[in-house]
Amino acid sequence: MPPTVVQLSYRLGGADGVAVEARKWEWALGELGFVVRRVAGELDDERRPDDVMLPFLSIDPPDDPPEDAAAAADRLADAIAGAELVIVENLCSLPINPDASALAAAVLDHHEGRVVFRHHDLPWQRPALPTPPNVPPRRPNSLHVTINDHSRVQLVNRGFEALTLRNAFDLDPRRGDRVSTREQFGFEPEDVVLLQPTRAIPRKNIPAAIEFAAELARRERERRLRLWITGPAEDGYDDVFARLVVESPVPVTVGRATSAPDAYAAADLVLFPSTWEGFGNPVIESIAHRRAIAVGDYPVLDELRGFGVRLLSIDDVEGVRDWLRAPDPALLEANVEQARPHCSLADLPRRIDGAFASAGWSTW
Repeated sequence: MPPTVVQLSYRLGGADGVAVEARKWEWALGELGFVVRRVAGELDDERRPDDVMLPFLSIDPPDDPPEDAAAAADRLADAIAGAELVIVENLCSLPINPDASALAAAVLDHHEGRVVFRHHDLPWQRPALPTPPNVPPRRPNSLHVTINDHSRVQLVNRGFEALTLRNAFDLDPRRGDRVSTREQFGFEPEDVVLLQPTRAIPRKNIPAAIEFAAELARRERERRLRLWITGPAEDGYDDVFARLVVESPVPVTVGRATSAPDAYAAADLVLFPSTWEGFGNPVIESIAHRRAIAVGDYPVLDELRGFGVRLLSIDDVEGVRDWLRAPDPALLEANVEQARPHCSLADLPRRIDGAFASAGWSTW
């Protein structure tokens, strides 16, 4: 029988960064011969026969849980029973739902199999969040994996052994449908479409994108600019986001394309003004889809620049304007080759297998 892996998280199957990267690990683990099943508070895609959804693990759990803590712990223990490996995707890293984090840590303490704590974010990286005891958990027969060196060093400084496995990307994706996607969202052929492929939450810095678009529009009067934010608003940002959209001097479109390739194909420039990211997937996604990206500044971005890629700056409006007038396809191709040794999806199974070997997990 092939070994069983459980992916455990607040939310799986959706379009947020944790869910997207969990899906890539599921593929890679399958390539390594594992059978993967999912346990989460919320499952945002088509349900599978072996899925287990436990709403008390959700980021926003029910106000009136149908069971007490002991019953919830029993249900979670039953859901992961028999798994040779549990991969905990941020549930015990970022205590957005502290009760769920604590419950999962307590249940995992009694689980007989191995555990990977995959840290996309950590609580001390978010000023509004406290750092409860046992976050991240200290558990034998476990491996702590971060998606950047910034977090790995912070964990090491707190007495954890950790290693970095960066997010992985298909660097030669299929080409999207530019014409149909632009028609779908009401963009004219001559419009300059600025795509911000993120949710609308405070750290994604929507005001900076609007300010940049407005300044670029003042300098680029020959063509109409359109700002496209894929959304949706989360974390209580709905009212603020709605006001920003209404008051923006540049028309703002909100909504997701049918696929990521279609969104990038329809865009003329990608905007990414975030103030904090565990990784910043749109940076490498834009490179993979051969689109220029204008970035803000967040700590982990320096690691991505360290690959040797060349990125535009959201603080250099004139430089972006020059690019839009005379794009350089050779630079875009060079960026792909600079990123390839560091975060190619094709290499992910080998990197995961190496991480397991470093923990002494050579047999299952």
